[in-house]
Formats: sequence, C-alpha cells, structure tokens
Amino acid sequence: MTTMTMAKALNAGLRKALAAEPKVLLAGEDIGKLGGVFRVTEGLQAEFGRDRVIDSPLAESGIVGTAVGLALRGYRPVVEIQFDGFVYPAFDQLVSQVSRLRFRTGGQLSVPMVVRIPYGGGIGAIEHHSESPEAYFAHTPGLKVVTCASPSDAYWMIQQAITSEDPVIFLEPKRRYHDKGEVDTDQQSADLSLFSARVVKPGTDATLLTYGPMVRTCLEAAITAAEEGRDLEVVDLRSLSPLDDATILESVRRTGRAIVVHEAVGTLGIGAEIAARIQQNCFYELDAPVLRVTGYDLPYPPSKVEEGYLPDLDRVLDAVDRSLNW
Repeated sequence: MTTMTMAKALNAGLRKALAAEPKVLLAGEDIGKLGGVFRVTEGLQAEFGRDRVIDSPLAESGIVGTAVGLALRGYRPVVEIQFDGFVYPAFDQLVSQVSRLRFRTGGQLSVPMVVRIPYGGGIGAIEHHSESPEAYFAHTPGLKVVTCASPSDAYWMIQQAITSEDPVIFLEPKRRYHDKGEVDTDQQSADLSLFSARVVKPGTDATLLTYGPMVRTCLEAAITAAEEGRDLEVVDLRSLSPLDDATILESVRRTGRAIVVHEAVGTLGIGAEIAARIQQNCFYELDAPVLRVTGYDLPYPPSKVEEGYLPDLDRVLDAVDRSLNW
C-alpha cells in the first residue's frame, strides 16, 4: 500500500495508462509544463513528451472536437476541462456528437475518449469554478458518467475509463484533491468494475446514497450518528450513468430507509432519479419516504457564503432524524 493524495493518485493512474498504451494522449489548458491548475498532470509532459501531453489553446469546444477526431482515428484522448463551469462551451460537442456517434453508426464507430472535469464547490472560488454539472451529462444517452471519492478509486477508475470503448465523463471532486488514502498500485486490476457502486460503511438503520465530494461528509455523519446509537450505511455510487441499481436497491431493502446526498441542485438532480427508482422497486420495504439533501435551487453563490449552500454534517443528520422518526 502507498499513501497518496487523490491528485497524486490520478497522476499515477494517468502515468500508468500512458506507459501501457502509446495511443493514450492527454490534452488541456496548462496541463503540460505547468502540470494543470491542480497539478494532476504534473511531470507527465516531461516524461512522455509534448506530443502526448499537449498544452491546448483556451478553447473547450476545440479541445473536445479535436479529441473526437483523434478517437475516431484510433487514439484514446483524455482531455481536461480546467474547471467545471468551463465545460459549457463544449456542451454541444458532447451531447450532439460524442454521445451519438456510436448509435448513429450502428456500432461501426466508437469514441473512446475521457473528459476529466474537476467539479463541485468548497474551495472558495469565483463564479463558474464551483459547478456540479453531472445531471446534464447523466441525462444524455451515450455518455458514461463516473466520479471518484478516494485516492484508490481515483487511481483505478481513471485507468478503467481510458480503456472504455464509450466516452466517459470523469468527474473529480476538486475539494478532495488533497485528501489522503491508501492505494494498492500493485494489484493486477481494480476490485470493482467502473460502473459499480461501493458500500463504504455497512449499517442497518438507514442508507446514505452519495458520491464524489459528499462521500466524506456522509462518512462523518455516520460516525456522529453512531455516538447516538444509530447505525448508518453509506453507499458511494461511483457511477452516475449507468447507476448500479442492484447495490442501491439491496442496501435500501435491508435498511428500509434511504437518504440521497449531493452538492448539485435538487430539482431534476441525480437524487430525484434515484428516489424514483427506489420507490418503484422498494415500495413495500420502505419504512419512510426517500429524502434528499442537496444544494439549493439557485446559482452557486459567492465564496463567502458557499458553506451555507453546500450540504453539511448538520443537514445530513437532520435528514437522518426525519427519516428515523417518520
């Protein structure tokens, strides 16, 4: 086991992918010499050269469009969108072209590319630097959407995403880049498929369903709840499209209660879809309605007040109280 931050784990995963397959290319704004704003690609250009770790122009639509052409020619491009709020100029490329090409050609063409997006708030940034755009992409058939929550998952999931034959939106919780954890880099393969959820803490009283930056918050909530004799299960979804229904439903059937937690706004968010699936499949096993703890339905606020916007320990525990006292 090696202890490393999530940013270093992503760097190690990208390095391993570059070394294993000459067709893997990285591209993005400032990812080469600088190593990216968050230093996720630090040192990779020096090791693999400017032809494989490419400093691109400041043009997200051009970055993604170029990656489409590379993918169609047999390469496996991994492009970085510097901040979540900058992905929107490339949105047309992703939903109109990238997501549809395999279906449009009856499977004759595939677009094996990865779009890395640092996402979420909690870093005191200005407007367009703390977005949670996951529902846009999960709503789009043809795109796979995944997000890591630990250094170990970051290391393995980025490699799995690069080997996927479908385009993958790879969401990285930016406020967790410096969180440390153990990574077994000597494994021959990851212990879960890219599209599987993980029970990160077993429990019996209620299920917290979450992903990305909120996994740590929900684990902290479970520790606090345990002091009051409440045993919470925490499930890290990992994949948002497709969802791992089997793991989600099995957990909720055991506990009888479900609370979905995410930073993104509540209306038409990932939590709404999960709540619908649970209601349809676990109606008779539920002891309380499915509850959601989310960001508020407004644009991401200025950094001075973002802590009042983001779901926190108190809001999660309040939902737990409401569910258990229903």
